[in-house]
Amino acid sequence: MTRRLLIIACGAGPTSDLGKLVTMAHDGGWEFGVTATPAAVPFLDRTGPLSAADIRTDYEMRASGSRKRSLSDPAALIIAPATFNTLNKLATGIADNYAMTSAAELIGRGVPTVVVPFVNAALAARAPFRRSVDALRDEGVYVMLGAPYAWEPHEPGTGHTRQAVFPWFAALEAATRLAR
Repeated sequence: MTRRLLIIACGAGPTSDLGKLVTMAHDGGWEFGVTATPAAVPFLDRTGPLSAADIRTDYEMRASGSRKRSLSDPAALIIAPATFNTLNKLATGIADNYAMTSAAELIGRGVPTVVVPFVNAALAARAPFRRSVDALRDEGVYVMLGAPYAWEPHEPGTGHTRQAVFPWFAALEAATRLAR
């Protein structure tokens, strides 16, 4: 049986390295689909592992007239890197683009979901963000943030130094474990 993984990428520096996750997922036997928020599109590196990927960015009408999703019934969902904006939208139910609507529905359907925030410490210190992390965890979303996950917010203006150590492997490992 083929395991299906949906990856949702947001507009942050690590998105340019999304090919790492795609390669690991492929090598791990996952069938995968990639959806990008509108803000993620400029960060995507469409060469290498992503060159052949069908990256969904919006609701597309197929020639047949259907709006069939490119990857139905995923066994797991990874949202990474998740921005301050995305994390707060997910927690409050704002679904203002295709990626957020897909994520909201899959979380509501109980699909195991891993979220890896990429935020600076000033944004992470905000009460709305802290409440959003708690709300998502209360819904069963696996939010990789804090000491237990070995992934902390970075100091403002230093995100570029954290991009190379973004926990792609840990996210896939968590999704694999949760999908069992």
